[in-house]
Amino acid sequence: MTKDVILNITGMQFNDRSNDEPIELITRGNYYKKNNKHYVIYDEIMEGISGTTKNTIKFGDSFFQLTKSGAINTSMVFEENKKNVTNYNTPFGSIVIGLDASNISVEELEDEISVNVDYSIDANCEYLADCNIKMKIQATGK
Repeated sequence: MTKDVILNITGMQFNDRSNDEPIELITRGNYYKKNNKHYVIYDEIMEGISGTTKNTIKFGDSFFQLTKSGAINTSMVFEENKKNVTNYNTPFGSIVIGLDASNISVEELEDEISVNVDYSIDANCEYLADCNIKMKIQATGK
């Protein structure tokens, strides 16, 4: 896998209040693998928030971690069958979120890696939704 990659991230929430439309981000990033763990780094500009957020994704067979720094600050850890709690800090305030992953799968090919994370999320100990993250990392030039 090359260092320069195209990253496609799709997120879904499944609850009574959502219309089940995915949120999709396609961007360029940098990829590397160290000590049998995968890393992807990319910058994100979010609508309605000034400034850039640097995102670092670290993952393996049974965990997925998203660290954001800049306009948004958090470290979200997803581990199969384990609930993790973190602060999600925005320019508008902070919220305590819980993440309970039921499934994390990684499929690695020569020029592409696919990651799937199924989890539930709560805010201030109140259930919000069942969610899914699908991530595809592709070597540039493909």
